[in-house]
Amino acid sequence: MTGPIFATPATTDLCSVMLPDSAHIQESEVVQLNRRNLRRGRHAVTPIYTARDAAAAITLFRQVRLGSWEKAGEGIRFRFWNAGHLLGSASVEMEIDAAPSPLRLLFSGDIGPRHKLLQFDAKAPSGWDYVICESTYGDVERKETDDAARHHILRSEVLNAVHPNGALIIPSFAVERTQELLTDLVHLMETSAVPKCPIIIDSPLATRASEIFHRHARGLENADVLVRAIEAKNVRFTETAEQSKAIDFIRGFHIVIAASGMCEAGRIRHRLKNWLWRDEATVLLVGYQAAGTLGRFLEEGASVVRIQGEDVRVRARIRKLDIYSGHADGRELAEWVQSRQPISAAVFLVHGEAEALDGLRQRLSTFLAEDRVIRPSLDSAFRLTPHGAVEISEAAAAPRIDPVLVGRTDWHNDFQSLVLDLQDELAKAADDKARGVVIRRLRRALREEA
Repeated sequence: MTGPIFATPATTDLCSVMLPDSAHIQESEVVQLNRRNLRRGRHAVTPIYTARDAAAAITLFRQVRLGSWEKAGEGIRFRFWNAGHLLGSASVEMEIDAAPSPLRLLFSGDIGPRHKLLQFDAKAPSGWDYVICESTYGDVERKETDDAARHHILRSEVLNAVHPNGALIIPSFAVERTQELLTDLVHLMETSAVPKCPIIIDSPLATRASEIFHRHARGLENADVLVRAIEAKNVRFTETAEQSKAIDFIRGFHIVIAASGMCEAGRIRHRLKNWLWRDEATVLLVGYQAAGTLGRFLEEGASVVRIQGEDVRVRARIRKLDIYSGHADGRELAEWVQSRQPISAAVFLVHGEAEALDGLRQRLSTFLAEDRVIRPSLDSAFRLTPHGAVEISEAAAAPRIDPVLVGRTDWHNDFQSLVLDLQDELAKAADDKARGVVIRRLRRALREEA
């Protein structure tokens, strides 16, 4: 890649820490995987990208402020609008030279919900040829939550989690979600709504991201509350591995916020490995958990999970909150699209699982004709004209993934689930004879299937 990457100033700053962190996870997990592959006689694999790739990408960033027109290429210009999703997020307005008039496109990016703690509401003009809209929560309608309601719900979860020898473990995205949770937790403690206790942000990325939030606080809502939370005396940010390991020796109730939000990488996996098997622990899921992730397995009530090659029985309380989502729900997305009218050609729905895409499409049908709401599949291609979108069937090769399987668990997830179910059945069996019966039944089923 050699071309420029246009981004808002805050996004540029965040990517300067997020991309190297992501590359580090890629490289470190490949090292662990290759150790296992070597023991099993399998071929080594290589990271999708490395720290060197991340460093090279960072040099290509070009800062563009909200509302400022920029040239992206010959005959193409664009400008950013606040998307209300997280620090630096933006929708992209694009104009493409065409006869008799420019083609006008709007890419939503991720749209934030109303009443978001640190973000102003999303903005963008109206009057488009095409709108490309996310649909993450297109089939969901949440109860509207203001600051007081959010504080009340979080307070209840914290109070129920308090245990003299326990911990509240919160898997969280390092950017925005962590800062929102920290702000609300410190507020509850300052107002004596919950007992004051140590709050540990166990993520180098979240630590550096919080510094960037502090630097860009003037562009945020409730900036003063955020700054006060970041500087609170009972808040600790870990940086080194030694500081992270020291958390295991904390006595008394404490709260740990650790990345990643779906429990797929980072220090949260160590925290879960240390606490999931304990009755005195509570794990609070505060964001979307994609299919096949460890977070989704916990959300769906798994009794045993596999972490870093080891089986861990789940005895901790597993709780879920949907009050910190960075995404608008289906109703808010539909209202955002409706406010962008008139839309002369079509709306494309993207970035959502099948149920979410269908849900948002149904909502939009109340004010847009069905043939003007397009739900593309992976690798599909379209020619955009002022009068409508034409699918280019001959341009597409065979899809990389069967469209039916996109966003679904694959055989790897099914295999791990089968292994865990088998281990669970063997553990529940009364004796070796009963365990032998379970294994024989499984073998018989495999032979019959073959």
